[in-house]
Amino acid sequence: MVPKIFLTGATGYIGGDILYQLNKVHPDYEYTLLVRNEERGKPVAAAYPKARIVYGTLDDAEVIEKEAAAADIVVHTADSADNVPSAKAIAKGLAAGHTAEKPGYWIHLCGTGILTWYDSTNKRYGQAPLPEQKYHDIDDIDRILSFPDAALHRNVDKIVLAANDSPAIKTLIVGPPTIYGQGRGPLNQRSIQMPMLIEYTLKNGYAPYHPPGLTEWNNLHIYDVSDFFVQAVEAAQDPSKNSNPEIFGPKAYYFLENGVHKWSDVAKWVADEAAKQGFIPEPIAKEVDLPFFATNSKAVAARAKKYLGWTPKGPTLKDDIAPGMTLEAKRLGKA
Repeated sequence: MVPKIFLTGATGYIGGDILYQLNKVHPDYEYTLLVRNEERGKPVAAAYPKARIVYGTLDDAEVIEKEAAAADIVVHTADSADNVPSAKAIAKGLAAGHTAEKPGYWIHLCGTGILTWYDSTNKRYGQAPLPEQKYHDIDDIDRILSFPDAALHRNVDKIVLAANDSPAIKTLIVGPPTIYGQGRGPLNQRSIQMPMLIEYTLKNGYAPYHPPGLTEWNNLHIYDVSDFFVQAVEAAQDPSKNSNPEIFGPKAYYFLENGVHKWSDVAKWVADEAAKQGFIPEPIAKEVDLPFFATNSKAVAARAKKYLGWTPKGPTLKDDIAPGMTLEAKRLGKA
């Protein structure tokens, strides 16, 4: 039987790239895609004529429940880390449409913004990470599963984790870090953090970092994120993997990363490249009040490598700055 995939976020940066790679590797799968309206659905339908598109927002519980119930695997990426109604609807639909003998699988996109909780709570902005702020997704799984309710994304994580109380549902939560690289989806192909940093630099003539510039994050190319999702979808169909509680279930919490960066270093790299490409006169990085870049998020992606054989292969964050700079300059009409 060909697996039935219900995917949200096909028009988004991450979801669009995941769909691209999934369809490339498995064009025979049956894809049902949730899209907000017909206008946004046009480029999706053009790119994936064999896919079935259903229209609705993340608040349309009946639509989401129905599709989750009918799907073998739900891949939730549309505002998935923070949208409560859609998470509740997926849980309800999967429980209604599946059994312990034939469970439904839920692959849920979160994000390592959840790891910033300690700095946010204690107002430690711009500071270097403490040793205990590094989270290994196997060794530290108990700590990860007991983050405080105030942590970013935690309210939705709890809904997903609780879904495992039903024998008809098996979940996998994945948290990527700073994602970079041009996406391959039909609509939004632009990430957030790096384009924001580059755009600020091109508009202001210098690259910013939050003082004193000691915060650290992990990073990963968008292609590596999508490769993981392909492997997760494949694992949901593999009896040797889908019954393993380390792969699907309450402990199946994965971080993804391929390195770590200090935001002040990234600002210097961006300034150097902007000057090299002639967009600013000198390679200058300055201290600016930027809370968005002022907290730490550090993880060790051991689970994906151990249990799924996932290996990141994309270019490094530093190597991607030059093409990222060119794209932003074109978008802003500067090139």
